[in-house]
Amino acid sequence: MTKQPVSGSEKIHPEGAQCIGACDPSEQIEVIVMLRRKDEAGFKQMMARIDAGEAPAQAVSREEFDKRFTASDEDVEKVKAFARQYGLTVVRAETETRSVVLKGSIEQFQKAFDVKLERFQHHNIGEYRGRTGPVNVPGEMHDAVTAVLGLDSKPQARPHFRFRPPFKPARGVASTSFTPVDLARLYDFPDGDGAGQCIAIIELGGGYRDADLTAYFSKLGVKPPKVVAIGVDNATNAPTGNPNGPDGEVTLDIEIAGAIAPGASIAVYFAPNSDAGFVDAVNRALHDSTNKPSVISISWGGPESNWSSQSIGAFNDVLQSAAALGVTVCAASGDSGSSDGVGDGADHVDFPASSPYVLGCGGTSVTASGTGISNEVVWNDGDQGGAGGGGVSGVFALPAWQQGLSVTRNGKHTALAKRGVPDVSGDASPQTGYDVLIDGEDTVVGGTSAVAPLWAALIARINAINGSPSGFVNPRLYKTKTAFRDITQGNNGSYSAAAGWDACTGMGSPDGAKIAAALAPAKS
Repeated sequence: MTKQPVSGSEKIHPEGAQCIGACDPSEQIEVIVMLRRKDEAGFKQMMARIDAGEAPAQAVSREEFDKRFTASDEDVEKVKAFARQYGLTVVRAETETRSVVLKGSIEQFQKAFDVKLERFQHHNIGEYRGRTGPVNVPGEMHDAVTAVLGLDSKPQARPHFRFRPPFKPARGVASTSFTPVDLARLYDFPDGDGAGQCIAIIELGGGYRDADLTAYFSKLGVKPPKVVAIGVDNATNAPTGNPNGPDGEVTLDIEIAGAIAPGASIAVYFAPNSDAGFVDAVNRALHDSTNKPSVISISWGGPESNWSSQSIGAFNDVLQSAAALGVTVCAASGDSGSSDGVGDGADHVDFPASSPYVLGCGGTSVTASGTGISNEVVWNDGDQGGAGGGGVSGVFALPAWQQGLSVTRNGKHTALAKRGVPDVSGDASPQTGYDVLIDGEDTVVGGTSAVAPLWAALIARINAINGSPSGFVNPRLYKTKTAFRDITQGNNGSYSAAAGWDACTGMGSPDGAKIAAALAPAKS
């Protein structure tokens, strides 16, 4: 049987990774095979309208989507036949998520996909299962397969939150903190509580404790939202008791979104921290017919350079489905400034925030006086304190709605040539951070992690007011630049703030009432 490599499946190991030996050939793992859409040509035509801002908030109904843009039964059958041939078990086969999950031993998967799986060690990541060589599939199913994820287990993303550090803040800024309710008021969010909406939150580790949530919302005087935990690919809500780890991320996401939109239900999707887990969690949220999220908040990510092209492609494909279905996706742009923490001296942006189908959320530092904001600058607390991620994508072309923009990099103004990150921003400095309660402790956190649920809760409020989804908001927001508080001071390393859009804070922080007006449904 002739096999062909899946496009873009060559694997890149992080610099400094060392092979430390073979995998146990009998170890059982799960792998996700992603499939093409039935009507790929029709989908591309529809996405062209969405990209141009010509499509309605929900470009297609779920019923029509399931009819036209899911995987075909024939393609699913090809993968099932392939699984039988190699003795692999089909755990799940879904046309709507276009995914088939296979289970088997390392030895079986090595033979099935002609790959070599080994154990690797990396000083920052720890030990993980990695592979060498592209993933190969039989010729008869090659055209049907868009990606094969999960053969390796390298952690794909990191949470973008930071606790307030003990050192003095940069620029002599006095430390202060806000509750999410304070910030919703300072940013003039429209009245409402998001009733009838569902906010999906994606988490790749850790967990939350009900006692924390009950105590936190009680202290704020806010009715606790309904929170439901959903396991993806065998992951669960598993608090570690370490607030400095993923528990901090999970809890702050729920507390920020829940404080601002307590009438919304919050569905927390827990998945393994791998490309397979991350992609599958967003895909499951998108097609969750029980909870039906209208907005997804993602506070995890990693530099574009850490992703294989098949993984970025598969993820972006799912994000395109979100745009078509009218689900808004908000993602944190990173906490390590213009380098995104890579350390090679070059500029990098964070994915999935860099996807053109995501509302990339950057960071500011806020000074408030009385009932208003007296000053707001780019979040940059120096090397130790973190800075908002942003820059220019190395992967994605310039979207139609960003045409004509420019960037200021190291003092030079140039035309924006590819997708610029972020789109919007909000308070992110730990020095002007958010009051939260994590693992029983009152604490103050910042990071662009906090900005994604802040924006997701704003969108949920607006969706509830409108009685319809805001959907893919980028084209409309870029047409309404007056809906933002323009940030013109500061830098995130290589990039500087400027009037209008910039690669530190996007179009700026929200003027909530004006954002709501910009996203009001068109009058028929």
